[in-house]
Amino acid sequence: MLETIQSQAAPAAVGPYAQAVRHQGTLYLSGQIGLVPATGKLADDTLAGQAQQVMQNLQAVLQAGGCSLTDIIKVNIYLLDMADFPELNTLYAAWLGEHRPARATVAVAALPLGARVEMDVIARYAGDA
Repeated sequence: MLETIQSQAAPAAVGPYAQAVRHQGTLYLSGQIGLVPATGKLADDTLAGQAQQVMQNLQAVLQAGGCSLTDIIKVNIYLLDMADFPELNTLYAAWLGEHRPARATVAVAALPLGARVEMDVIARYAGDA
């Protein structure tokens, strides 16, 4: 059985999906782009601004699901331009500190609403243990 997770501190889903679902001790977060929850618009047009908003959105959904950054076990990152990879790495390292989950980063042809970056996360949930 899937438990749907919703955070008011992250943008509402823009399609027929949940912000996250929990199943058997694992929290699966849907992709987040750099939408500001209050406005529904991208934070700005820079990679840094959008990436930081993505990370805030993911963190809000993690918290709503009873998890923290150190519970993240896998991150998928989708970049509009691989030239942004070094800058993204710097922002990502600052966000997670010493925590180093598995990760994939791929370049994509386009992202929703003209975003430059999207991320999704899988985290362990120990709340029922």
